[in-house]
Amino acid sequence: MARKKKNPWADHYTRKAKQEGFPARSVYKLKEAQSKYRLLKPGDVVLDLGCAPGAWSKYALKIVGPKGLVVGLDLGQVSLKTAHFVFLQKDVFEISSEELRALSPKDFYDAVLSDLAPKTTGDRSGDHFRSLHLARRALELACELLSPQGVFMVKVFEGERFPVFREEVARHFKRIKLFRPKSTRSSSREIFVLAFERKLS
Repeated sequence: MARKKKNPWADHYTRKAKQEGFPARSVYKLKEAQSKYRLLKPGDVVLDLGCAPGAWSKYALKIVGPKGLVVGLDLGQVSLKTAHFVFLQKDVFEISSEELRALSPKDFYDAVLSDLAPKTTGDRSGDHFRSLHLARRALELACELLSPQGVFMVKVFEGERFPVFREEVARHFKRIKLFRPKSTRSSSREIFVLAFERKLS
Protein backbone atom coordinates (compact mmCIF):
# COMPACT_ATOMS: atom_id res chain seq x y z
CA MET A 1 0.00 0.00 0.00
CA ALA A 2 1.36 3.40 -1.01
CA ARG A 3 1.99 5.84 1.80
CA LYS A 4 -0.09 8.99 1.84
CA LYS A 5 1.96 12.08 1.22
CA LYS A 6 2.17 14.42 4.16
CA ASN A 7 0.20 17.61 3.66
CA PRO A 8 2.62 20.47 4.48
CA TRP A 9 -0.33 22.75 5.22
CA ALA A 10 -1.72 20.45 7.92
CA ASP A 11 0.52 21.92 10.61
CA HIS A 12 -0.17 22.72 14.24
CA TYR A 13 -2.17 25.90 13.59
CA THR A 14 -4.21 24.34 10.79
CA ARG A 15 -5.24 21.48 13.07
CA LYS A 16 -5.91 23.86 15.93
CA ALA A 17 -8.15 26.05 13.76
CA LYS A 18 -10.18 23.02 12.71
CA GLN A 19 -10.56 21.90 16.31
CA GLU A 20 -11.70 25.36 17.41
CA GLY A 21 -14.18 25.77 14.56
CA PHE A 22 -12.35 28.38 12.48
CA PRO A 23 -12.12 27.98 8.69
CA ALA A 24 -8.44 28.99 8.42
CA ARG A 25 -5.22 29.10 10.45
CA SER A 26 -4.96 32.84 9.75
CA VAL A 27 -7.25 33.45 12.74
CA TYR A 28 -4.24 33.07 15.06
CA LYS A 29 -2.53 36.05 13.47
CA LEU A 30 -5.44 38.29 14.42
CA LYS A 31 -5.80 36.63 17.83
CA GLU A 32 -2.15 37.33 18.61
CA ALA A 33 -2.46 40.95 17.48
CA GLN A 34 -5.61 41.35 19.56
CA SER A 35 -3.92 39.88 22.62
CA LYS A 36 -0.92 42.18 22.27
CA TYR A 37 -2.50 45.44 21.06
CA ARG A 38 -6.23 45.26 21.90
CA LEU A 39 -7.28 46.28 18.41
CA LEU A 40 -10.97 45.45 18.82
CA LYS A 41 -13.44 46.02 21.62
CA PRO A 42 -17.12 45.28 22.30
CA GLY A 43 -19.46 47.38 20.20
CA ASP A 44 -16.93 48.10 17.45
CA VAL A 45 -17.83 48.26 13.77
CA VAL A 46 -15.14 46.40 11.83
CA LEU A 47 -14.30 46.24 8.12
CA ASP A 48 -12.56 42.98 7.18
CA LEU A 49 -10.95 43.22 3.73
CA GLY A 50 -9.95 39.94 2.09
CA CYS A 51 -12.10 38.11 4.61
CA ALA A 52 -12.56 34.72 2.87
CA PRO A 53 -12.96 32.08 4.15
CA GLY A 54 -14.14 34.02 7.20
CA ALA A 55 -11.73 33.20 10.05
CA TRP A 56 -10.94 36.81 10.96
CA SER A 57 -14.58 37.85 10.71
CA LYS A 58 -15.72 34.98 12.93
CA TYR A 59 -13.13 35.87 15.56
CA ALA A 60 -13.88 39.61 15.33
CA LEU A 61 -17.58 38.89 15.89
CA LYS A 62 -16.72 37.22 19.19
CA ILE A 63 -14.91 40.37 20.31
CA VAL A 64 -17.38 43.04 19.15
CA GLY A 65 -20.39 41.11 20.47
CA PRO A 66 -24.09 41.73 19.82
CA LYS A 67 -23.72 45.52 19.84
CA GLY A 68 -21.00 45.44 17.19
CA LEU A 69 -20.90 44.69 13.46
CA VAL A 70 -18.41 43.10 11.07
CA VAL A 71 -18.53 43.88 7.35
CA GLY A 72 -16.53 41.41 5.26
CA LEU A 73 -15.38 41.92 1.67
CA ASP A 74 -13.79 39.39 -0.68
CA LEU A 75 -13.93 38.03 -4.21
CA GLY A 76 -14.15 34.53 -2.78
CA GLN A 77 -17.10 33.04 -0.98
CA VAL A 78 -17.71 33.05 2.75
CA SER A 79 -20.10 30.56 4.33
CA LEU A 80 -20.33 32.47 7.62
CA LYS A 81 -23.96 33.36 8.18
CA THR A 82 -24.68 34.95 11.51
CA ALA A 83 -26.17 38.04 13.08
CA HIS A 84 -24.10 41.22 12.99
CA PHE A 85 -22.14 40.08 9.93
CA VAL A 86 -22.55 41.52 6.43
CA PHE A 87 -20.67 39.94 3.54
CA LEU A 88 -19.99 41.62 0.19
CA GLN A 89 -18.62 39.46 -2.61
CA LYS A 90 -16.97 42.30 -4.48
CA ASP A 91 -13.62 43.55 -5.75
CA VAL A 92 -11.91 45.92 -3.30
CA PHE A 93 -11.05 48.22 -6.20
CA GLU A 94 -14.63 48.40 -7.42
CA ILE A 95 -16.44 49.23 -4.19
CA SER A 96 -16.64 52.83 -2.99
CA SER A 97 -16.11 54.16 0.49
CA GLU A 98 -19.67 55.56 0.32
CA GLU A 99 -21.09 52.04 -0.15
CA LEU A 100 -19.11 50.78 2.82
CA ARG A 101 -19.90 53.76 5.03
CA ALA A 102 -23.63 53.25 4.40
CA LEU A 103 -23.38 49.81 6.05
CA SER A 104 -22.04 51.18 9.33
CA PRO A 105 -24.61 52.36 11.90
CA LYS A 106 -21.96 54.79 13.15
CA ASP A 107 -21.19 56.29 9.71
CA PHE A 108 -17.57 55.25 10.27
CA TYR A 109 -15.53 52.14 11.23
CA ASP A 110 -13.61 51.54 14.44
CA ALA A 111 -11.21 49.14 12.75
CA VAL A 112 -10.15 48.28 9.22
CA LEU A 113 -8.42 44.90 8.91
CA SER A 114 -6.82 43.76 5.67
CA ASP A 115 -5.59 40.26 4.99
CA LEU A 116 -5.70 40.97 1.25
CA ALA A 117 -3.05 39.09 -0.72
CA PRO A 118 -2.41 38.46 -4.40
CA LYS A 119 -2.24 34.99 -5.85
CA THR A 120 1.44 34.25 -5.50
CA THR A 121 3.38 33.38 -8.65
CA GLY A 122 6.82 32.57 -7.29
CA ASP A 123 8.11 35.86 -8.65
CA ARG A 124 9.10 37.47 -5.36
CA SER A 125 9.39 40.98 -6.75
CA GLY A 126 6.15 40.76 -8.68
CA ASP A 127 4.28 39.32 -5.71
CA HIS A 128 5.68 42.12 -3.54
CA PHE A 129 4.40 44.86 -5.86
CA ARG A 130 0.99 43.20 -6.26
CA SER A 131 0.75 42.98 -2.48
CA LEU A 132 1.58 46.68 -2.17
CA HIS A 133 -1.14 47.52 -4.68
CA LEU A 134 -3.71 45.82 -2.46
CA ALA A 135 -2.27 47.30 0.74
CA ARG A 136 -2.46 50.82 -0.68
CA ARG A 137 -6.12 50.32 -1.53
CA ALA A 138 -6.74 49.14 2.03
CA LEU A 139 -4.92 52.23 3.33
CA GLU A 140 -7.03 54.45 1.10
CA LEU A 141 -10.25 52.97 2.48
CA ALA A 142 -8.96 53.16 6.05
CA CYS A 143 -8.20 56.86 5.66
CA GLU A 144 -11.70 57.49 4.31
CA LEU A 145 -13.66 55.32 6.72
CA LEU A 146 -11.90 55.12 10.09
CA SER A 147 -12.83 57.15 13.12
CA PRO A 148 -10.02 59.38 14.44
CA GLN A 149 -9.34 56.81 17.17
CA GLY A 150 -9.63 53.87 14.78
CA VAL A 151 -7.08 51.13 14.15
CA PHE A 152 -5.75 49.75 10.88
CA MET A 153 -4.09 46.36 10.36
CA VAL A 154 -2.78 45.50 6.91
CA LYS A 155 -0.75 42.62 5.49
CA VAL A 156 2.11 43.28 3.09
CA PHE A 157 4.76 41.07 1.48
CA GLU A 158 8.16 42.48 2.39
CA GLY A 159 10.37 43.73 -0.42
CA GLU A 160 12.27 46.72 -1.75
CA ARG A 161 9.35 49.16 -1.56
CA PHE A 162 8.08 48.14 1.85
CA PRO A 163 9.85 51.03 3.69
CA VAL A 164 8.10 53.47 1.33
CA PHE A 165 4.70 51.97 2.15
CA ARG A 166 5.48 52.08 5.87
CA GLU A 167 6.16 55.82 5.53
CA GLU A 168 2.89 56.27 3.63
CA VAL A 169 1.01 54.73 6.54
CA ALA A 170 2.96 56.89 9.01
CA ARG A 171 1.84 60.02 7.19
CA HIS A 172 -1.77 59.19 8.02
CA PHE A 173 -1.51 57.74 11.53
CA LYS A 174 0.09 58.93 14.76
CA ARG A 175 1.53 55.54 15.76
CA ILE A 176 2.56 52.49 13.76
CA LYS A 177 3.91 49.08 14.70
CA LEU A 178 5.35 46.28 12.58
CA PHE A 179 4.05 42.88 13.57
CA ARG A 180 5.02 39.38 12.47
CA PRO A 181 2.78 36.80 14.18
CA LYS A 182 4.27 33.63 15.62
CA SER A 183 1.86 31.59 13.49
CA THR A 184 3.36 32.97 10.26
CA ARG A 185 5.17 30.26 8.32
CA SER A 186 8.95 30.61 8.33
CA SER A 187 8.98 30.66 4.53
CA SER A 188 6.50 33.55 4.34
CA ARG A 189 7.57 37.15 3.68
CA GLU A 190 4.32 38.59 5.02
CA ILE A 191 4.37 41.24 7.71
CA PHE A 192 1.58 43.33 9.20
CA VAL A 193 1.56 47.08 9.67
CA LEU A 194 -0.58 48.19 12.61
CA ALA A 195 -1.59 51.83 12.71
CA PHE A 196 -3.36 53.77 15.46
CA GLU A 197 -5.07 57.17 15.68
CA ARG A 198 -5.71 58.59 12.25
CA LYS A 199 -4.28 62.05 11.63
CA LEU A 200 -6.96 64.56 10.72
CA SER A 201 -4.80 66.86 8.60
